[in-house]
Amino acid sequence: MSDHGKQPESRARFTSMAEGTQDDWMKIAGQFGPFAAQGGKRVLEHLKLLDGDYGGFPIDRLTHCLQTATRAYKDGRDEEYVVCALLHDIGDTLGAFNHPDIAAAILKPFVSEQNHWMVEKHGIFQGYYFFHYLGMDRDMRDAYRDHPHFERTATFCEKYDQSAFDPNYESMPLEAFEPMVMKLFEIPKNSVYGPAITE
Repeated sequence: MSDHGKQPESRARFTSMAEGTQDDWMKIAGQFGPFAAQGGKRVLEHLKLLDGDYGGFPIDRLTHCLQTATRAYKDGRDEEYVVCALLHDIGDTLGAFNHPDIAAAILKPFVSEQNHWMVEKHGIFQGYYFFHYLGMDRDMRDAYRDHPHFERTATFCEKYDQSAFDPNYESMPLEAFEPMVMKLFEIPKNSVYGPAITE
């Protein structure tokens, strides 16, 4: 017998949130935890969409991300920083005009304020290396010269991001970073929903 049209016992029964009950929200909360715990896997799957996407660059976007993260890892950066390096361009497929914002939004609940700012602003800082070729101001980053994370972000772009387009560089495979990503996305540091899954 088909259960089409029936409300499964595992789902809330309201048609508007104003009608929700404690029982409804316990059902939702009970499924939120396991779903959120798989966030790292979903992020990794989305990152794989960059594979084979060159956009005119010497290497594809996934290879660029792996190379950026590998350079940061080999330079002794901590795991949170390395994951930020890995995911800094994950927004390329969805936000052609604001990819840093997308990466920063994904990372925000899980990383420090300084790493979040670095990812969010890396596009402007990266522009130092090419904006002038497109008729733009390469010194746009100077608007943030007095910001406490200016040097951190400038260093990220100089040492790891702008230099990560080498077809002959041997990057670590994505599998090497997977445990770091899964660990980072386990428990948020800063989220209005955090207590619902961490208590």
